[in-house]
This record gives sequence, structure tokens and C-alpha cells, in this order.
Amino acid sequence: MSASARLNRAFLDAPMLPLSDRSRYVLMSDCHRGIGSSSDNFLKNQHLYFAALQHYYRHGSTYIELGDGDELWENRSMKNIIDVHSNVFWLFKQFHEENRLYLIYGNHDIVKRKKGYTAKSCGAYFCTQSQQVQPLFPSLTFYEGIILTTGTQPGHAPRVSLYLTHGHQASLLNSTFWRLSRFLVRYVWSPLENLGILDPTSAAKNYRVKNKCENRLNRWAEENRRILITGHTHRPALPDVPAHYYNTGSCVHPRCITCIEIERMAMTLVKWSMTTRADSTLYVAREIIAGPVPLTQFAP
Repeated sequence: MSASARLNRAFLDAPMLPLSDRSRYVLMSDCHRGIGSSSDNFLKNQHLYFAALQHYYRHGSTYIELGDGDELWENRSMKNIIDVHSNVFWLFKQFHEENRLYLIYGNHDIVKRKKGYTAKSCGAYFCTQSQQVQPLFPSLTFYEGIILTTGTQPGHAPRVSLYLTHGHQASLLNSTFWRLSRFLVRYVWSPLENLGILDPTSAAKNYRVKNKCENRLNRWAEENRRILITGHTHRPALPDVPAHYYNTGSCVHPRCITCIEIERMAMTLVKWSMTTRADSTLYVAREIIAGPVPLTQFAP
């Protein structure tokens, strides 16, 4: 199966969420939440992420995670990840109870597509505040793709649709042969990474692989005349000129996390980082990298 066919399949049964002037979405990707060990790449940015997540919860945004939220290639147990990062999952529960949480799986958490996975692995968590086991989201569905779309009723503006997926479909090794990749990451590249040797097959760590993957994603978007937003390569992209391909970046950059905000029918690429005030006190800052880019320019 070609990369194009795999991307087409990702959107066959994708849920459609409303997109309007009143919509508020935040798109994040590639958190790679781990188990708190030295190989947990999420640890260094966990405070930035939680501060940003709290901001979007108070702001009334719907949170959409575009895959690789949890590192399930290096780690086997989702329960251990939830226990270590219980504050994140506590806030996820608040989003979920208000129907503001949508999670897409990527290659590193592709096991979430299994039927019954959420009931088995995400049904409950230990709340540190109450010191009790509480329900999490046992009935939540993990999707391969989601479509944000405007209405098409008579008299309305032309349809604008944004196609959201992780982006691993552009790589044969990370999609069709993901079990082989998982084996290599778990038993070969993860131990070597602790010695400073990076995985040469990773789209996030190898620029040649990154470029090939992004070229395939961009080609699919252009050929199908779709607005495609992914993660996977960890390289944020929000061109000022009209384009077909966009990328949220990741939450494991060395000193920041990046995401795409959608509000008032416009997309904005945002960076959250730790910075200092004049009196040398630290605070978490939100900075616009690119945009806002109006979605009206994508109307056919």
C-alpha cells in the first residue's frame, strides 16, 4: 500500500468536528510521555506543557492531540505512564468530561487503535489529590484522523476542511512495518540513545528522513487539494503564503513546546517556553511564531 493510500485510509471513517468563528481548538503532537526514566523525553518540558494545557482549558479550547502522545515503543505499560504523569491525565479527564478532548494515535502509540484498549489501559488512574483510584476515560476512542469542517448549508460560506492526522502514514517503516520499528527502538536505538547515538531511521532525528516524509505529506495534500495538518517530524510549519501542508511541531523540543491554535477562523503557530522578567523571576511565556493565517483563504 502506498503512502497516498495509507493517508486516504486515515480519513475514511474520520469524525467531523465543527469549524466556525466560535470554534477554539489547540492542536499538539508528539509529547512522547514516558515513565519518568532518563529516556523520558517529555520530562524536560512537562511543566511547560501542563501550564499550556491549563491555559487552553481555562480558555475554553478543545484539545486535539495528533499522535505519539505516549511513548509506547520504548515502554510497554500505559498504566505506568499515567501514574507518572497523573497531573496531565487529571486535566485530560476535565477536558473529556466537557467533550473537549480528541486523541489521534501515531506510530509510537499505534497500539491504541486496538478495540477495547481504552477500557483496559485508560479506564482509571490514581488521583494524587484525593489519594484514590478514579475513572479516567474508559470509553474514549483513539482516531487515526479527524476532519474539522465548516457547514455547507445554503447561504453559508464555501466549505473549509482541515485534515488532521499524525503523519507516520508517509513512512512504510513507521506504518506497515511498525512492529519492526518498535522492536528496533525498544531494543536497539533506545539503549544507544543513552550513549548519544541517535536513531537514523527517525523522521524526528534524521533530516533526510524528515524531508522525504514531509515531501510525501505535502504531495498528498496538493494532489488531493486538502489542508493537511500533522506532527511526526517534530518540525513546526505554518507558512504565511497559502499552502496545503502544516505541522504542529512537538512537545519535546530542547527548550520549548509548539502547537497550532485555531480561533476566529485563523491558525496561529505558538511556542511555549520558560523565560525571565526584568527582576530575574521565571515564568512560562506564550509566543506567536507565525500567523494568524485566516482559514477563509482556503475556501474553494
